[in-house]
Amino acid sequence: MDLTVNLPGGTALPSIGFGTWQLSSKAAYESVRAALEIGYRHIDTATLYKNEADVGKAVKDSGLDREQVFVTTKLRPQDARHARRTLESSLRLLDTEYVDLWLIHWPTAQDELVPTWRELLAAKDAGLVRNVGVSNYSPALIDRLTEETGRQPAVNQIPWSPAQHDPALLDEHRRRGIAVEGYSGLKNTDLRDPAIAGVAQRYGVSPAQVVLRWHLEHDIVILPRSSRREHIASNFDLGGFSLAKEDVAAIDSLSRTG
Repeated sequence: MDLTVNLPGGTALPSIGFGTWQLSSKAAYESVRAALEIGYRHIDTATLYKNEADVGKAVKDSGLDREQVFVTTKLRPQDARHARRTLESSLRLLDTEYVDLWLIHWPTAQDELVPTWRELLAAKDAGLVRNVGVSNYSPALIDRLTEETGRQPAVNQIPWSPAQHDPALLDEHRRRGIAVEGYSGLKNTDLRDPAIAGVAQRYGVSPAQVVLRWHLEHDIVILPRSSRREHIASNFDLGGFSLAKEDVAAIDSLSRTG
């Protein structure tokens, strides 16, 4: 399985990203350094997380070329009226000339929905960001942005887990050609559930690895987060096995969205 998702315009988005929510200062720096050493090439942060400077320093200190690391940050809705200024602050903190993906973290007020999206598109046109998207948006809101501007988000980052699995919602994104990034997949899952633990035992992997691999089987980009190196490593070690269709279906059946 190819562990990248192709975004419109040709950017390859690594399917395994490293999340940094709730990682502050030293923990953010050390965890991102560890993740990059282990092999992650996709780092997800946000203005809200207040760790952009630590993330940027970790990327810089890793010795990797900037082009090798896909960096995402996000705009808080309350910063919508100052979107460009907020992005410029993020770029200074991250110590980079551009980010690979800039997302609106949550839907703004109705009267700011389209103007904010236009600001993201303008930043992309100016070369400050490579790709733009949204987070926590419904297909209906995405359609409104697209209809008003003629340009749709490349990505929607939304909570996803076996319990939240919604094939119809996934299909709505697929039909629009929008990549889905799932967050809090492990946080919102009972890793002791027999359906997951049983699969893990058969494959000789951890329940967390089963859940993360299940996301990948659905072409959902994952953003696991940990401050422990062994967990950072195991969350990335997903290429050595794939789930049989019946195992994917069994985990799908844990969904409570139906």
